Amino acid sequence: MPNNLPAVTCASSNRSSVALARGSLFKFVGLLAGVFVLASCSLIYLARDLDRNEEVESAFYTRKAVQALEKSLRTTVKDYAFWGDAYRHLHVKVDPDWAFVRQNVGPTLYSDFGFQGLFVVDAVDHTVYSVIEGELQSVAAGEWLHQALPGILAEARAGAETETATTTFVNIAGVPALVAAAAITPGTDPTVVPDGRPPSVLIFVDVFTDAKLAKMGEEFGINQLRVATPDEATSVFALGDDGSAGSLHWRPSTPGARLLAVGLPLIGLSALLVCLMTWAILRRTTAGARVLDASFSTLKSSQDALATSEARFRDVVEASSDWVWEIDRGGRFTYLSDRFDAVTGLSGSTWIGESINALLSTELGTLTQWLSIPNRRPDISILCYFVDSQGRQRITRLSARDMAGQGFRGTATDVTEEVEARRRIEFLSQHDALTGLPNRTRLQEFLDGKLKAVPTAEQPLVMLSLDLDRFKPVNDLLGHAAGDFVLNEVSTRLADCIRNGDLVARVGGDEFVLILTDVSSQDEVEALCQRLIESIEGPVLVGDQEVFVSASIGIAMAPNDACEAAELLRYADIALYEAKAAGRNTWRFYAGEMNTRIIERRRLENDLRFAIKHGELKLHFQPRYRIADGQMVGAEALVRWQHPERGLVPPDVFIPIAEESGLILSLSNWVLDTACHCAVLWPEHLFVSVNLSSTEFKRGNLVERIQKALKDSGIDPGRVELEITESVMLEDASGALEVMRTLKRLGVRISMDDFGTGYSSLSYLRAFPFDGLKIDRSFLNRLDESEDDKAIIRAIVGLGRALSLTVTAEGIETAEHLKLLKAVSCDEGQGYYLSRPLDVDAFNDLVSVSA
Repeated sequence: MPNNLPAVTCASSNRSSVALARGSLFKFVGLLAGVFVLASCSLIYLARDLDRNEEVESAFYTRKAVQALEKSLRTTVKDYAFWGDAYRHLHVKVDPDWAFVRQNVGPTLYSDFGFQGLFVVDAVDHTVYSVIEGELQSVAAGEWLHQALPGILAEARAGAETETATTTFVNIAGVPALVAAAAITPGTDPTVVPDGRPPSVLIFVDVFTDAKLAKMGEEFGINQLRVATPDEATSVFALGDDGSAGSLHWRPSTPGARLLAVGLPLIGLSALLVCLMTWAILRRTTAGARVLDASFSTLKSSQDALATSEARFRDVVEASSDWVWEIDRGGRFTYLSDRFDAVTGLSGSTWIGESINALLSTELGTLTQWLSIPNRRPDISILCYFVDSQGRQRITRLSARDMAGQGFRGTATDVTEEVEARRRIEFLSQHDALTGLPNRTRLQEFLDGKLKAVPTAEQPLVMLSLDLDRFKPVNDLLGHAAGDFVLNEVSTRLADCIRNGDLVARVGGDEFVLILTDVSSQDEVEALCQRLIESIEGPVLVGDQEVFVSASIGIAMAPNDACEAAELLRYADIALYEAKAAGRNTWRFYAGEMNTRIIERRRLENDLRFAIKHGELKLHFQPRYRIADGQMVGAEALVRWQHPERGLVPPDVFIPIAEESGLILSLSNWVLDTACHCAVLWPEHLFVSVNLSSTEFKRGNLVERIQKALKDSGIDPGRVELEITESVMLEDASGALEVMRTLKRLGVRISMDDFGTGYSSLSYLRAFPFDGLKIDRSFLNRLDESEDDKAIIRAIVGLGRALSLTVTAEGIETAEHLKLLKAVSCDEGQGYYLSRPLDVDAFNDLVSVSA
């Protein structure tokens, strides 16, 4: 029996070691299984949270989209309702010709804005004007809307005094629609006297079609926005009271589902690999345990292996980018890993025994207070701040776990660069990347906050809309890098002129907005504007070249002018437009008549568009004579506009409007075609002269348009003369030269108009392919009082003769003018003394008599 005892003891030890190894491994496997389960649950929770956030965000943007549509519709109906002409033609007397035929309040609202319904309801609630989908019809508003109207009519009339519009959602045959209504009032038109009746109401109806909802969804990033069906209960936005007008439905994206589709298979694959590894480790561990129990030497080897494992763990900890720490229950460091020295630049040995609060600080109190929070989640980390060995503040993310009442242990990760990058992104989202000034987003937030404080007339909120003058030539001549340098310099000067608490923002290429919050008088505002302009006008040194720009400023104030951010911005822009029209390099305060002029200009633009399309324009011809023998050689085509209500509108009024609105191309095409078709019937020795705008050289395919006019009319190109001003060469000399050479290849003549009123004219005459030049009428007008002008005329004629150019004098008003021009051998002339501009019939009669 004693001889068998060692064998029994060895076998028992072998079995206990194997069981212990297996038990430990199974515990480890259970721990890993728990980790995988926890990871899966966390992933599912995160996925659901992402989907919920996406649902909330989609609902938010849907609400914003609907609110934006309501605001836009209220603004549009207000612009048309609070208008003196609308009061005359839709309330005092319903005039379908003015409203529909002339498209003042007619089919363009359907083609341009998509309003399916347009109604005017009179003082006794009868529908007196209806436009359905761009067609004039006799349909009652209530009948078409399937709704009773007294409520919205009363609400619209209640807003007549304050010039406010109202909106409501309705359901039209199962389709939601937005209805906007406003009382028709004279607005700011002082010539209209109210007739004492309750105001008529203008109603716009915007039906939510699938195409319109899809477009609105694209603009606000809402996926598949459409009208909801009754069985859809989620992702729904109700319209009207409790969804009485219907609901909108969208399909939010599901980032959580996509995350699960990728994450869960990866977790499953990882779990499978762990199981395979566990099976292999189990086999090897069992064999190792048996060998370990075989002898004492094996036990020693196991201890060495344990030491190696500890060393490996220590190496992993020290190789990590984090540093590991431990503190006792009093918050004093008991352990700091070697990475502490490398990451922080501090000495870990000097901090052992020191309080963790002395090293790390937080924005939520001391670190020990945070660690002692009851039921604190162990997976929550906190941002802490410390000062490194170079005196720089660093940011670290600290995680901590309780050591069973003996203190805390955790890791610290340096996240300074990550936090600074996030702050940089947040800064760039609200600031201009070039100048560093606040952008439109920051301006809107600042302005909304200041307006919520309700400024008063004694302490108004002042907005300056500032636009640089003469900035475009900087980009064109010196390049965009120089332009960027100038913008940065101007931004610095603007910021230096304002006080703390004010704001200067860049909202466009060379457009800035300044918000002043502590200005008590108009004199202060004007003094600031003067300082701003003087500061901007100072030279900017770009390389070795001085650059000069100036500025125009428009001013609007709350609450005197407006109390809403959008209105304040619009009024400041209107005042800026007035400052530019006044000659630039100045400032203007907003006034109500400015808005009236803008509306009047818009009406005139609409009338001009109508006139071009419907033949209200007429062409007159002013004969041009050879001065030597009085023989007619041609005529200049002059456009005239006989407005049915305004009478004769001067060209210097409607030509600039045509250039700014883009109508100049249509107007010029009409003049070219009409002039060529008229001139082709004249005797072959007569030519026709047509003026071209400098705008046409920048856009509009000028060569192709003239080529088409020549081909359509069949006129000889040599009988067509094109008059251009020197501004064409000043704006783009190389481009203008290329176009003019191409025109010359067509065979037409080119003449410089208003010679002597520009700059460097002689160099242009030598370099550009001109056939003639015209002496500006201003020189002839001052002949009686200026000997210098007589000398200038002699010099111009001599210059033309030297360059083989035909010289034409404009503005011949008297016999003395003609006598002088004969004396200096001027080639041709035109003016009221020779003949006034004649309409087509009168000019043809004159040609017949001359023949």
